[in-house]
Amino acid sequence: MKFSNFRMTLLMALLILATVALAACGGSSAPAAVADAPVVEQPAAQPEALNLPVDINPAKTNEIRSRDDVVILDVREDWEYAEGHVPGAVWIPLGELPTRLNDIPKDKTVVAVCRSGNRSSQATSFLRGQGFDNVHNMTGGMNDWQQAGYDVEK
Repeated sequence: MKFSNFRMTLLMALLILATVALAACGGSSAPAAVADAPVVEQPAAQPEALNLPVDINPAKTNEIRSRDDVVILDVREDWEYAEGHVPGAVWIPLGELPTRLNDIPKDKTVVAVCRSGNRSSQATSFLRGQGFDNVHNMTGGMNDWQQAGYDVEK
């Protein structure tokens, strides 16, 4: 197929124009300085997420208990709690859990504690069934906690 001189010239002009247009879209390699760019504050660094098994021992509980993203949940009766508990623990007796779910944060790691690990295991199972995915049972309960010599608050 033969092109006329006019068509060939027109085609070349369009190719040159397209090349120039595409080159102009490339931008410069250095970003332009923005004089009045707003300062965006970065959120505070969050602690590394915990990846824990369902059952954890008192040593692991003691290691993580001071983190802002960890809540210790004591599920014993009032007289047991008064005798001594993990410092800073939140107290909700096992029998009250169904009516106090709103008192338990879903966005934190929760470690359930009792005297020996039995009731806290029940609490862990119940809470996980209610959609609390990050709930753990401290095995051995306060018996093992105190035997290990960890702090107790009265």
